[in-house]
Amino acid sequence: MKIRETEYEIVKDYGETLSTINLEEIVTDYYDNFDYIVGDWAYGKVRLKGFYESNYKLKKEHNDIGNVQKYIENSCAYGCKYFILKKIEK
Repeated sequence: MKIRETEYEIVKDYGETLSTINLEEIVTDYYDNFDYIVGDWAYGKVRLKGFYESNYKLKKEHNDIGNVQKYIENSCAYGCKYFILKKIEK
């Protein structure tokens, strides 16, 4: 999947959300530096959050992909639909 000239792999699409949104419209250049983009549905809108690989030195606990399940459980609506995209490095 290509978004703004960057290739991504779909890691997870819980609830099949990706087919209902146009990522070109919501993914800005802010997310270019992240290894992953996580999107969740809340109140009819998609929220995005960037995550880094766990071995990235400058990552913080809140944006470590190893903690993505904790983020989904604690920061997203219960049982929400969500997706995880991984940037494909060239």
